[in-house]
Formats: sequence, C-alpha cells, structure tokens
Amino acid sequence: MGAPAGSRGIDEILAEARSRLRRLEPEEAHLAYRRGAHLVDIRPAAQRAANGEIPGALIVERNVLEWRFDPRSDARLPIAGRYDLPVIVFCQEGYTSSLAAAALQDLGLHRATDVAGGFAAWRLAGLPAFGPADVYAYLQSVAPGDPRLRPAT
Repeated sequence: MGAPAGSRGIDEILAEARSRLRRLEPEEAHLAYRRGAHLVDIRPAAQRAANGEIPGALIVERNVLEWRFDPRSDARLPIAGRYDLPVIVFCQEGYTSSLAAAALQDLGLHRATDVAGGFAAWRLAGLPAFGPADVYAYLQSVAPGDPRLRPAT
C-alpha cells in the first residue's frame, strides 16, 4: 500500500522543521543559557533518570510543551508571557527537540530553537550535567557485561 496523497514522511517533516531553526551546538546553547535563554528538557522522566540532567534546565515534557509556552494559554508557565522569549529545547539526541522547537515557532515564539545532538552531545562536550540516577545501570547499558561496571558488594 502506498502512502496517502499529501502525506509526508518523518524525514521530510524533520528537514522542514530544521530549515526554520538556527540550531545551536551544545557550547553555543550553554553560552545562551548563561546570557538568559531558557533551556527546556522535553525528555520523559525515565530518560532523564537513565541519562542525567542539565542543572537549571526547565523540565517540560513534550506532551504539554505548547500549552506551557503559548502566551495565549491559561496553562502557560509564568515566564511564557511573551513571544520574544529565548527558548532552547533539548531531547536526548536532537530529533524530537527540532520538531518541538518548530512547534513553538508556530505559536509565535520566533526565538525558539534546539540543541544539535541533544543531551548526549551536551554531555560529550563536557558541559554541566548531573546523573544519571543509577550510574551503574547507565554504564552497563553503554558497555553491557563489563565486570568492572558492577557495583561493589
């Protein structure tokens, strides 16, 4: 069965979203945050627990992002009362965050963007982060079976 007329694949949707963004490398995002931009972590709780978090980032899971940042929404965050709010969204690897940042731009938040490579790239860049909650589980997920990664008993 062929794709329905007018439908687009996710690669096309992602490319269109990214064509509107000035995506930031992790170091650029960190500098923008230090100058007052808002870092927004849209990852689910399980992903944050497994991989860690960025100190000071707002946690707004993806399923409520638009309601929390739309200046017209009764469910908006207190900081989200203006359209020129600098918002830098990140997810684990930088895919979902591109779609989310484009959705914020659709609401009128013209300064919304995301972190290229997501939290994983942030961590690899050595930028401030903490966690994961269970370090041994994380390390074993990266190097399964390595006996050096078992907790001391």
